[in-house]
Amino acid sequence: MISRRRFPRLLRIRSGSSFARIYRDGMRARGEAMIVVGAPNGLGHPRLGLSVGKRIWKSAVKRNRVRRVFREAFRLSAAELPHLDLVMIPAVPKLRPETPAVCAELLRLAHRVEAKLDRMERERSADSELPARPGRRTH
Repeated sequence: MISRRRFPRLLRIRSGSSFARIYRDGMRARGEAMIVVGAPNGLGHPRLGLSVGKRIWKSAVKRNRVRRVFREAFRLSAAELPHLDLVMIPAVPKLRPETPAVCAELLRLAHRVEAKLDRMERERSADSELPARPGRRTH
């Protein structure tokens, strides 16, 4: 069982290859405070990755504050999130996030990403069910 007060390793996205897969195969949803990129993970729980750039915040203290708020929002709402790999990226420069607002936005954006992935999967399966079109004749 996952402790409610911690952010265990199994809920973290750590490897560069996992981040690359999510960016390549995932869908995006943009909100006021953040961008969420999500991809299926095949696990029974969501996982979180953070991407907080040095270009916007020169101060490590400010970058780490954003990371802490994002992590806490994920921890508080993990039970309600879809089972996806999620990468959270600040959407605006010099963001000063508040945990309750980030929690609500994370839930909304994660479910929007899930809906986009479901729609893409339905379209992909519908395309595979269509018969192949006969080739054109050339004279």
